[in-house]
Amino acid sequence: MKYLPTIGLETHVQLKTLSKMFCGCSTEYGRQPNSQVCPVCLGYPGAMPVMNRAAIHLTVRTGLMIGARINTWSKFDRKSYFYPDMPKNYQISQYDAPLCEGGSVTAVTKTGTRDISVTRIHLEEDVAKSTHFGNSSGIDFNRAGVPLMEIVTEPDIHSAAEAMAYLAGLKQILQYGAVSDCNLEEGNIRCDVNISVAAEGRPLGTKAELKNLNTFKGVFHAIEYEIRRQEEVLESGGRIIQETRRWDPDSGATFSMRTKEDAHDYRYFPEPDLMPVALTQETIEALRAALPELPAARRQRFCEELGLPEYDAGVLAADRELADFFEAVTQAGAPSKTASNWIMTDVLRVLGESDCAISRLKLTPDALAKLIAMVEQKLINMPSAREVFAIMLETGAAPEKIVEEKGLTQVSDSSEIGAWVEQAMQESPKSVEDFRNGKTAAAKYLVGQVMRMSRGKANPQLVTKELEARLNN
Repeated sequence: MKYLPTIGLETHVQLKTLSKMFCGCSTEYGRQPNSQVCPVCLGYPGAMPVMNRAAIHLTVRTGLMIGARINTWSKFDRKSYFYPDMPKNYQISQYDAPLCEGGSVTAVTKTGTRDISVTRIHLEEDVAKSTHFGNSSGIDFNRAGVPLMEIVTEPDIHSAAEAMAYLAGLKQILQYGAVSDCNLEEGNIRCDVNISVAAEGRPLGTKAELKNLNTFKGVFHAIEYEIRRQEEVLESGGRIIQETRRWDPDSGATFSMRTKEDAHDYRYFPEPDLMPVALTQETIEALRAALPELPAARRQRFCEELGLPEYDAGVLAADRELADFFEAVTQAGAPSKTASNWIMTDVLRVLGESDCAISRLKLTPDALAKLIAMVEQKLINMPSAREVFAIMLETGAAPEKIVEEKGLTQVSDSSEIGAWVEQAMQESPKSVEDFRNGKTAAAKYLVGQVMRMSRGKANPQLVTKELEARLNN
């Protein structure tokens, strides 16, 4: 029997605020455990929460970027549950009156493009981080109370590839809007996955929820495994039970944690210590006016205004920092396609090897534009440019200074090049004879000999021209 998977994602995004959702404690990552806490985020009796205006605005900005409806009236609720990572035994969240409803995110896969519908975006506080040791567990409340935006999709996804494409598209939007750093290692984005499988043409099956997946790769593999597991259960005559499962990347399998709660199990009721959120239309329109250019629009502009191929535009626009760097290089005078080539090959290679953001490199857009100009003006050749590029990355020095200190200025003097060509022909008579006997590849060897003699400084185009003239004479 052929089965159709139906998938919905709940993506939890830590917002880029300086303080927590309901108190003034810092949200800085990596500090000493339990050093950024107060009575509010520790859940002391009588501690009163105060709403973070910046978190409200960032959530509304996200809704506007995906085309959601912004509710001018919303409220916070208490979601009751009893786990060690939430000491007051409830979480302040939003239940039936969220900040944003509707909207969509475009997912681009190998098979095409489709819009994944979003149900709602609501705001809540994060819980503490639990770390499990051999015989004990530790809880760090630095994370407790950090503003957490939850983006819930419709059951609108039907494969692991679509889920990955949705998450990639969402991450781009969040980064462009400066809503979140989206750093997976720091837990800025975590994902819960709801999956059901049913025979094609039949009603939706019973769903299982996979909790707290913190890598996109984990989401992909967990979905693929869970689809297979549910199909095998149905094929064997069994039935799927509604439950919460966890993904174990080491074994590549999901395991049952507990039976799945329903909304009534959380005993939601309006948060009595917080007033409702009342947004004016003027505030919403001011936030709309401040929206950044989104990835899709930037890709289109790179193609139409800068003349980039669609592939180049897609790679560059996928990351806001990379796209900003590229535009800065072109604004400093570098041709668009040449700048794209350097960034997509040399710069991306370095970023992949160093696993760091482009903003942490010592390379500046102005310096790369100057290096490109030196190649365009034939002051240095490409081998020398690559050498200069490596030194720029290491030291941050200006390219013209490196060229001067290393003596890398390209030699274009015809008499000097002619002397090297003559020497190469005299030292390699066999290659000369091979060329004149029809083996044109022998000329490449002779060009290489000239470049060796010149220590890479000879203009390769002039070398080739001079060599062909002499060989054909």
